[in-house]
Parts: sequence; structure tokens; C-alpha cells
Amino acid sequence: MKKKFCFIFIALASIVYPVLSKAQQGTKIDRESVVKRHNVSNQTMDTLASLTVGNGTFAYTVDATGMQTFPVYYKNGVSLGTQSEWGWDSFPNTENYKFEETLKSYDFNNEGRDAKYSIQLKEPERNVLAVNYFRENKHRLQLGNVGLELYLKNGQRATVNNIQQIKQQLDLWTGIITSEFRIEGEPVVVKTASHQGSDRIAVHVVSPLIAAQRLKVFVHYPYPSGKFLDEGTNYGQVDSHSTSIVSESTRSAVINHQLQGTDYFTKLDYSQGTIKNTDPHYFVYQPAAGLQEFDFSFAFAATDKFDHDGHSYSDAARESTASWKNFWESGAAVDFAGSTDPRANELERRVVLSQYLTKVQCGGSNPPQETGLTFNSWYGKPHTEMHWWHAVHFALWGRTEIMEKTLDYYFRTFEKARELAKRQGYQGVRWIKMSDNEGNESPSSVAAFLVWQQPHIIYMTELAYRDKKSLAVLKKYKDLVFATADFMADFAHYDKVTGRYNVGKGVIPAQEVFKASETMNPTYEVAYWDWALRVAQEWKGRLGEPRVAKWDQVIEKLAPLPSKDNLYLATETAPDSYTYERWMTDHPAVLGALGMVPESPKLNKELMKNTLDVVLKKWHWEKTWGWDFPMTAMNAARLNLPNKALDALFMNIQTNTYLKNGHNYQDGRLRIYLPGNGGVLTTVAMMLEGWDASTGDLPGFPNDGSWVIKKEGFKKMP
Repeated sequence: MKKKFCFIFIALASIVYPVLSKAQQGTKIDRESVVKRHNVSNQTMDTLASLTVGNGTFAYTVDATGMQTFPVYYKNGVSLGTQSEWGWDSFPNTENYKFEETLKSYDFNNEGRDAKYSIQLKEPERNVLAVNYFRENKHRLQLGNVGLELYLKNGQRATVNNIQQIKQQLDLWTGIITSEFRIEGEPVVVKTASHQGSDRIAVHVVSPLIAAQRLKVFVHYPYPSGKFLDEGTNYGQVDSHSTSIVSESTRSAVINHQLQGTDYFTKLDYSQGTIKNTDPHYFVYQPAAGLQEFDFSFAFAATDKFDHDGHSYSDAARESTASWKNFWESGAAVDFAGSTDPRANELERRVVLSQYLTKVQCGGSNPPQETGLTFNSWYGKPHTEMHWWHAVHFALWGRTEIMEKTLDYYFRTFEKARELAKRQGYQGVRWIKMSDNEGNESPSSVAAFLVWQQPHIIYMTELAYRDKKSLAVLKKYKDLVFATADFMADFAHYDKVTGRYNVGKGVIPAQEVFKASETMNPTYEVAYWDWALRVAQEWKGRLGEPRVAKWDQVIEKLAPLPSKDNLYLATETAPDSYTYERWMTDHPAVLGALGMVPESPKLNKELMKNTLDVVLKKWHWEKTWGWDFPMTAMNAARLNLPNKALDALFMNIQTNTYLKNGHNYQDGRLRIYLPGNGGVLTTVAMMLEGWDASTGDLPGFPNDGSWVIKKEGFKKMP
């Protein structure tokens, strides 16, 4: 009788509290169903709902016509960019500026050091101009706008208002966009796909407007704006660059675009027709008379060496479908269907769309820029402190190979990072915060003093090692890891009075509101320094090499995590961290000391819980960035506060907005922000699979029956 009662009680409990975690693991996820239920649909010319196709190193973003028909209309939304990993340009250095003219010497700790930093000098004028030149150059190129010329019956060019009855959908499972619309009642259907092995886009267009010669394709080459942002619509300065048709036939053409700092080529393949240069830098494909439909493909390349002619839309569609099917069926997946928490579907949507966007825009051999391959921010330059947010999620989602590809940058820029460290009198390599893909440093009064990017390479290579536990991985990355640790140990300043090593002065923390000259021992940076140096020593042990005595000295005597009144401070030099308003803006990086960074032997969890409570209550969240919410959620998860973790992920703040197309919107300047997408993916992986010190299944989700979860293929976080 007792056994029967227990069975009934358990059955009832499972109905009242259907906590389906381990019980769900044996049920295979219908991945196609999960992905496709978040296909993106548009019915209007919504400038914040642009859609992108691409392959990780090249991307093409379209409006509701399926091409870049109205780039000026969309310029202040999610701009209609065409960008590649290789497309860079520089304006002429007519005044012969030298990078040395951007340098200023500092000795923050009064030790007789002559450390030269490249900063935004305010005088004299020539040095200011030199700074501006090296910030603007190199800049990433908008390669060209490719869109439709559409005409009304009266011969006038169609405007946005003439595009009616829009039905557009991005099929995430295949990476193909289908766009349907009407002009004066006449239907137009455009299918758009990206090749995955080359920087080529193909479209298939069907419409009676073709035979009526009211539908053509244009290719328009803008000039680089040289500004912080470049939306690809700078059509002035026509005499500053040149374009010409190199070759043409009834089915193909090659166009050369020459700028002051580079030149590149565009290969067009099309159904029968002609190409004409109708205006400066403007070319038009006129389909042959009588066609009811046509294919049009365009490839961009740094040289005129293209593969064979005759690329059709079906080739691109086939390649895109196979590649995306392989992507979605590999790595990890999660299904939240059946959850009663009203946020579950939105979390799943953000997860699916963030996977798509980061695969399209962040899969190259460099850290991506924060706006990916859509439009320039910070002149198109990658920021290494954001690399953690762009790349870590790939490893946790079982796609370590994508993360590892981006690590090529560190090999390529190693000597320049060594030169930077040497210029400032340090051993090892100091990773450049803001650079082009070749590691050429950009002057910045903030970037020059950031250090939290330094341990990222140790974190990411540790994930690569954990993926396969391979000696080959250790040997491949050991020079990067050890040279990074050499700088970290040497950068830590020994205070003979206190007998400890300090991180700083001369540091601007991840929370960028503090002055380098006044700041010492930011909590997050100290915790990260401690963890990374310990991991570097582990690498020595795995390789059978002796420990480095200097690293151990720093680990043993590194300053404690600064605290006051049972709260962790932003920095040791900011005892008023929670009373002075400015110190409660920007990134609440103090929370990163437990979340992004694993639990340190230095850390007291009770103090961190207190700190989380105060930050949640007092922080000016309207002055934060997209990755701050995932960072806060990771902190709460490691403190075994899953409800607070979810609340952080869904905080109702503008910079935590995820648009219809999945992009993380910040403000009118940064309409997209991929670190936010990467942050969501990293945090969800952590909440699902846990971390080294976690126990039980789904440690980041409430165990109250409101979440029904299936998961496959995730990796634990350190």
C-alpha cells in the first residue's frame, strides 16, 4: 500500500511540477521545427527589419524588395551593407603623418617608466591631425549597393511608397530570403541566396515588369565616408574614385573599382542582357527583351581571378541550403516549447536569430567589428575586448571550430602586440584593443588603457583545449598563452609598502568611466588576472614544462578584490562606487568578476550577492550596453539565483531590445550590436549546461515547473 501511495504522489507531483530537465534529454529535438518557427517575416518597408544573407566573411543586407533597392531610405536603420572581411581602404597620407606623432609618454606608478601610449591628443594641431588620420585609416569598405531599378507606367522611378502588398520571409533553415510585392498591381518575386564558399550573392527575379522593361538591376559604388559610421550611401566625391567595365558579354561582366588605397573587382553573371555604365560609378543590367524571369549573381573579390562563368541562382540556393542545414544540425540546440513562463518563446527567438546573425557576420579569421558586416562602427575596426562576446558562445554551443578560426588574428598580429608591449617597457605581448585586421593600432584615449582584453585569448584557447583535450591544441596556442601571461605578470605593479601586486594605475576598466591616471585594482580585472595566470600555469603543467616563478609570485601576492561595507567596489580607488552617480553608469563590470570569470579563490559569494542586489537596485540601466544584461544574468546564475538571471536577460531597457530580425538595438547611432547577441548565446548555454562548479541539470533555470526544456550538445563553461 505504501508503494502504491508513493507512486501516486510522484505522479501527481510531476503534473503539478513538470520539471522536465533530465527526463527530456532522451527526446531528440526537431531542430528544423525549432528554427523555422522563428523565420522572420516583413509586410512593410521597416528600416529596422532589414535581412541579411552571408557566409561569415561576407554579408549582404537587403530591404523588403530582397535587394538593396532603397539604400538611402534605410541608411539610418539597419543599413543595407555589402561588406567583406578583406575589404579595407586608406585615404592618402598626403601630409606624411607618422604614427609616432600620436604617442604620449606616461609613468603612472612613478617608477621611471617611459611608456608610450597612442591617444587622442588635443594639441598641437599636426599631432591632432595625425591622430585623426590613424583613427580613420584603415577603414572597412562598403563594397557596393546592388538593387532593383523599378519603374511606374508613366516612366517615373518607383519610390518606397509604390512598393505594395509586401510578403517577405527569411527561411532560417536554408538562409534564403523570398520577397514578394506589387507595383501598380504587377507582381514581383525575388529570391536571394548567398554562396557559402565565395563572396557571391545570387537572386532569381520573376515579374511581368521585366518584359515591359520596367525592372532592371543596378550596381552602385559609394565612396568611403571616413566617418565613425559608414552606411554605404556616400555617393558624392565622384572624382575621388573610378569604376570601369573590364570585360562584358551577353551573360557576364567584370567591373573594376579603384580607390586611393585599394582596388577590387565585381563579377556579374546573369541571364541574357546588357550592362551599361549610365552614371558615375553606377551600372545597370538590362534584361534581354522577352524575359519573364532572370538570374543575377554578383561576386566581389580583391583580384580579378574569379571562378567559372554561369553561376545561377539554383547553384547558390543549393549551396546555401546544404550549408545551413549542416550548421543547424551540428553543435547544440535547445527547445523551450511547452514552457509556461511567458518569456520562453522570446528567449528561444533571440537564441535562434542570434545563432543565424553571428554565423553570417562573425565567422571570419578576425574578431568582427561590433556591427559585423552590415555597416561600419569605429571605422569598421575590430575591438579585441569584444572578442569574448563575439566568439565564446561558438565553443559552448559545440562549434569550437568557428571560434578557433577567429583566433588566426592573434597569430597574424603577434609581433605588433609584442612591439606594443616593448614600447611601454613590458615583457610579452599586449593585445591591441582597436586595430585593423593586421593589428595596426588606432589612437584612442580609452582603448589605449584598457586591459580586460588581455586574458581573452587564454580563455578562448582554454575552451579550444577543453573541446578535445588535445596536445596538438596546447602546442598550437602555447606561445600566445605564455606571451600573454608574461605581459600580465609584468604589468602587475609591485608595491613594496603593501607587499602586493596591483593591476594599475594606468588602467581604464571595462567600466570606462574611470580615469587611467587614478584607477587601480578594478574588481573584474583583478579576478580575471588571477584566473588567467592560474590557467597559464596549468598549460605549463599539461605540456610538462616547469611553472613560471614570476607568474606564481603575482598569483600569490595579487591584490584582493576591493570591497567596502560588504560590497565589492568597481575599483579599489572608487570607495564611493555606490554613492557617486557617475560610477553607477556604463558597464556594471564588477559583476563580471563572477559570471564571465569563474569563481576565484579570492571571491566571497556573500559579498557578491550583496553587490548584485545593490547593482540591480541602484544602477542607471538606461546608460548601459547590450552585453551588460547577459553579464548580469551569468553573475546571478553562478550565485544560484535563476529567477534573477532571467529577469536580467529580459530587463525592459532600450539597449536590451532585440529587433524583429534579431539584432540587438542600442540607439540611433548603433542600430545593431552583435556583442549583445553573442552574450545571449553564451549566457543561455551557461544556464542550460552549467559551469565547472555547478551541480544538477539546468542550473540557471528555475526548478518550479515553468520551464520545459530539451537541450543537446552544449559544453560546460569554466
